[in-house]
Amino acid sequence: MLANEQAGAGRLAVASPAPALHALVDGETVTMKAWEDFVSGSRRDNLPVRDVVIRSWARCQSFLVDARADAAPVIGRDHIEALRRDNRDLLQAAATTLAEAADLLSGTRTVMLITDANGVVLEAAGDRATLSVARDISLACGGQWGETFAGTNGIGTALASKQPVLVQAAEHYCAGIKGWSCAGAPIHDPVDGSVVGLLDISGLKQSFTGQALALAVVAARQVEWNLARQTEAEHVRLLEACLEDSQKYAGEGLIALDARGRLLYASRKAAHLLKASFGSDLPQLNRGTRLPIAGIAGGPGGGAGDRLPVPADWVRPLILDGERRGTLLVIPAAASGRPSAGRRAVPDESDHSRSRFADIVGDSDSLRMVIGQGERLAPLPVPILIEGETGVGKELFARALHGHSAAAVGPFVPFNCGAVSREMLGSELFGYVRGAFTGAAAEGRIGRFELADGGTLCLDEIGELPLDLQPYLLRVLEEGVLYRIGDNVPRRVSVRLLAMTNRNLRQEVAAGRFRRDLYHRLAVTALRVPPLRDRHGDVPRLISHFNGLLAQRHGRAPVRFTAAALDLLQRYDWPGNVRELRNAVERAVLLSTSGSIGIDDLPDELRDACGCVAADGWPLLGSPAPPIVAPGAIASTPGAAPTAAPTAMALTETEQRTIKDVIAATGGNLSDAATVLGISRSTLYRKMSQHGIQRISAGKA
Repeated sequence: MLANEQAGAGRLAVASPAPALHALVDGETVTMKAWEDFVSGSRRDNLPVRDVVIRSWARCQSFLVDARADAAPVIGRDHIEALRRDNRDLLQAAATTLAEAADLLSGTRTVMLITDANGVVLEAAGDRATLSVARDISLACGGQWGETFAGTNGIGTALASKQPVLVQAAEHYCAGIKGWSCAGAPIHDPVDGSVVGLLDISGLKQSFTGQALALAVVAARQVEWNLARQTEAEHVRLLEACLEDSQKYAGEGLIALDARGRLLYASRKAAHLLKASFGSDLPQLNRGTRLPIAGIAGGPGGGAGDRLPVPADWVRPLILDGERRGTLLVIPAAASGRPSAGRRAVPDESDHSRSRFADIVGDSDSLRMVIGQGERLAPLPVPILIEGETGVGKELFARALHGHSAAAVGPFVPFNCGAVSREMLGSELFGYVRGAFTGAAAEGRIGRFELADGGTLCLDEIGELPLDLQPYLLRVLEEGVLYRIGDNVPRRVSVRLLAMTNRNLRQEVAAGRFRRDLYHRLAVTALRVPPLRDRHGDVPRLISHFNGLLAQRHGRAPVRFTAAALDLLQRYDWPGNVRELRNAVERAVLLSTSGSIGIDDLPDELRDACGCVAADGWPLLGSPAPPIVAPGAIASTPGAAPTAAPTAMALTETEQRTIKDVIAATGGNLSDAATVLGISRSTLYRKMSQHGIQRISAGKA
C-alpha cells in the first residue's frame, strides 16, 4: 500500500508542473506580444501588462532607450573603483549578506548584486556558473542598470519607483535581457530614509521564482540594519572627537557633521550665530539635517548658489582612523550678523511655510494611513472635511493639503467660525460694503472668501456656523459666486475649501443643527485625524520634536527626561492630544532648573491619571533629534556625560521582555499578541527579528 501511495505521489509530482509550465509560457507569450505592440507603436492602451511595467516602458521610451539592446553599458574600471570607495559603508554593511548569498544561492542559477543609488553594480555573489553567464549582459561590477541605460529591469525600475519590484523575462524593455528575471529592493539610509543603494537577485528565467522578491526585501533590510549599526558607531566616535576638540574652542560656536554633511551636534551659540548670519536660508538645525554648506562633500544636491557660503577658515576635518569622516565647523563670535527685522528665529508648528505632509511628526500606522489618504486627496479640486478631537493637529493637515494642491500658489486663509460672534460671522466670511450696518467701516471690508481667492480657505469649527448662514456658504461652494453684505453685485471667487470640526456632523445633521445638503457638499471627501492615544509609538518622537523646537525658541537648552518620566508620558491618555503634549513639554523646558525632568516635575494631572509615584534614578534620555534606526542613537551634548547608550539598552531590554511576555500570554498567537501590544502584526514580526525572539512552538500566526 505504501508503495502504491509513493507511486501515486510520484505520478502527481511528474504531472503537476505541466499546467503551471504551460501557464507560464502562455503568460510570457502574451507579455512578449504586448511589448512588440508597444515598441512598434501599434497599440498602447489596455495592454495585458502590470501597471508598474507599462509605466516603466513609457519612461524608457521617453528616455530613448534602445529596445533592441542586448546588454547594459559598463563604466570604466577607474570609475567603478571610485564608486566603490564612495560607497564603502554600503559595501561593508552588505558584506555579510553577500557572503551568505555565495553559499545560499550556489546551484540555484541565481545571483545577488549590490548597486549604488544610480543602479551601478558594485558587487556580485551567488552561483558561480550564473555569475559567468551574467557578464554577457553586463550584470556584473560596473554595469549601469538604471532605467535610462538598461530599460525596465529589477534594479532600475525599483530605483525609479522607490519600492521593491519583480521584473520577469519578457517584461524587460530591452530584447537582449528577456532571458532573465530579477527582483530588486531599495536600501535606505538609516538616518534620513533616502535611497543609498539597491539589492537585486537575478537569474535565468527558466529557474527563477517569484519568491526571490521576498528574499531580496529581507536581505535589503538586513543590509539596512547593518548600515544603521555602523552609522551609529561612527556617529558616537565623531561626537567623541567633537568633545575632544571642544576644549580648544571655548567661547566659539561648534557644529559637527558626518561624512555626508548631516548634523550630529550644534551648540546653542552656533545655532544663534548661523541664524544671525543666514536667516531664513538656514534649515532648522535638527539632528540628521543635511546642511547645504559649500565645500563640504555629501551635502544635498543643487548648484553652488544653493549652498551657504561658509568661510573656509570655519571648517575643520574630523579624522577617524587616519581618514576624514566628518567636519567640525568652528564659528567665531565675531561672525554674528544682524538678523532681519521681525523675522522669527524658529518657525511655529503652524507656520505658513510648513505646508508638507513630511512636516507632520509621527510614524504610527494610524497616522501614516491618514497621511496617505491626504496625499491622494490633496490634488483633487473638491472640499475636504477634516475631523478629529481638539488638539490632534487638524490645521497641520489642512496646511499640508493646501501645500500639495494646485491652490498652493495662492494664499492659505484660516478662520475659526467659533471665534467671533454670530452677528459678525457673515461679514467676516463674505465681507460688506459701506453702510451695510451700524458700525460698518466707511470703506467696507473684504471677506475671508475673497482673501482666499486663488488659494485655500480653511474653516475651523464649521459646526459652529449658524443655520441661517449655512445656505450662503452652500451657494458659494456650488456657484463660486458671493455677495458682500449690503451689496447686490456678484463677485466670482475660486477657492479650495477645507472644513475642520471636532463634532460629529452626522449627529448634528440628525439633530437639525446642521444642514444635510451642506454636510454632503463639505464631506465629498473626509479625513479623520487619529487622537494621540491611538498613535502608538508617536509620543517619544513628538517629545523629542517639541523639546528641541521649544528650547530653541525660548533660548534654553533642551531638557532631558528620565526613563521613568518618559514611561509615564507614554502611558498617559492625553485627552488634550498633541496640543496638551506640546504644552507639557514647553512647561518642562521653561520650569526646569536642573535640565532633567523626572516624574515629580510633571504636571499633577499626569501623575494622578497614571496613578504613579516618583521613581527616579533611571538613566537619562537625551533629547532633540529624529531617532536613528538603531539602539542608542541619541545625540549627546559636548561636555555632558555620555548617558544615552545605557538608557537605550535598558529600554530595548524592557521592550524585549514585554514582547516575550505578551506572546507567551497569548499562547504564541501573534495576531492576538499584536492586538494586545497595540501594534500591527508586521511591526511585531520586525521587532521579534530585531530582538531575536522566536515564536513558541505551539503558536499560530
